[in-house]
Amino acid sequence: MGGNEALKKLLRAAHKRGMRVVLDGVFNHASRGFWQFHHVLEAGAASPYKDWFHFDEERLKGRKHWGAYPSAHEQKLLGQEDSLTAIGYRAWWNLPALPKFNTNTPAVREFLFGVAEHWVKFGIDGWRLDVPGEIDDDEFWREFRRRVRAVNPEAYIVGEIWHEAQRWLQGDQFDAVMNYLFTAAALNFFAGTHLNMEMIQHAGGIKDRVHRMHAKAFADEVERILHLYPTDITFAQLNLLDSHDMPRFLSCASGDRNSLKLAWLFLFTMPGAPCIYYGDEVGVDGGHDPDCRKSFPWDESKWDRDLFEYVRACIALRKGQKALRRGEYRRIHTEDDLMVFARTYKDETVTVAFNASPTPKTFTLNLPRPPKVLFGSPAVAGSQVNVPPRSGVVLK
Repeated sequence: MGGNEALKKLLRAAHKRGMRVVLDGVFNHASRGFWQFHHVLEAGAASPYKDWFHFDEERLKGRKHWGAYPSAHEQKLLGQEDSLTAIGYRAWWNLPALPKFNTNTPAVREFLFGVAEHWVKFGIDGWRLDVPGEIDDDEFWREFRRRVRAVNPEAYIVGEIWHEAQRWLQGDQFDAVMNYLFTAAALNFFAGTHLNMEMIQHAGGIKDRVHRMHAKAFADEVERILHLYPTDITFAQLNLLDSHDMPRFLSCASGDRNSLKLAWLFLFTMPGAPCIYYGDEVGVDGGHDPDCRKSFPWDESKWDRDLFEYVRACIALRKGQKALRRGEYRRIHTEDDLMVFARTYKDETVTVAFNASPTPKTFTLNLPRPPKVLFGSPAVAGSQVNVPPRSGVVLK
């Protein structure tokens, strides 16, 4: 079963379980199969939809070879010139299958806002916006937010922005962005000596941010990221370790499972919304696109059960500790490859420690009584906490 009925069934089942469904919205470009684009291919300059896209007017009038897919010569030109010159219309990243919308055209704006409203009315709970920075128009996104929030005031709007995103996070456009700054920081510290720099060269907008960090530099970067935006936005950020647009974390860490485990524990103990890319939880690896988008292994005998149980434990930890979801963040200690912080909510404090080194590390935690171990296998003797190699612990 597919189509709208399948989506309705999914939404009902998800909402019954207290889950929310966010759709991926591509409002920057269409496909060559898009009806309005086809109309222009058929009617040329006479089409009422010619202003929906960015066409070469002279070529449009002449209609030389109009509608044909780019020739081998034109495909070669796409690597050297703008698509408007090479094939007669502007395309996303010069890919002829993806004609770019002209969002300066009022009819296009109304069409796209209507699409956004339609699916929120249908029952979805928000939008993940694909390449929103390429619609270089703040008022477009302000109106998008107004229209979506008028239908559902709780709808979540998250944009795919790879860098600092203050422009879009003023409270009038997006609720959050995909926090790739978080991704880079996690790779830097938890993968450490396991970083596969050749693989990371395919990691999109973070490739120049990835380099080994020790605890102090990592903690400094974490605090910088946490203070980029207002607190409510920081707590709404979509924190992730990898995605369909970059090699998987496991491959970036040369297959080292402990790097991924450490990063997962960090993901689930930090402010923000944790995001797990499908398949990571059972050990799926993958290099440059399309390898990072390989199918999920439904055969459970192929799952890494150790990773699967570890990430389930991380999820349960976060769900069980309100301080990990809502608490203030405070650095406690950094030394070599040991980093310790606390999350405090009202009278509840949870301490999280990461040892990214291959040897045990010890820190002092001055408390009136011995802490309760929530996660990991530390050795606690009085005020001394010993953290095993390449592992994390959580205390309360």
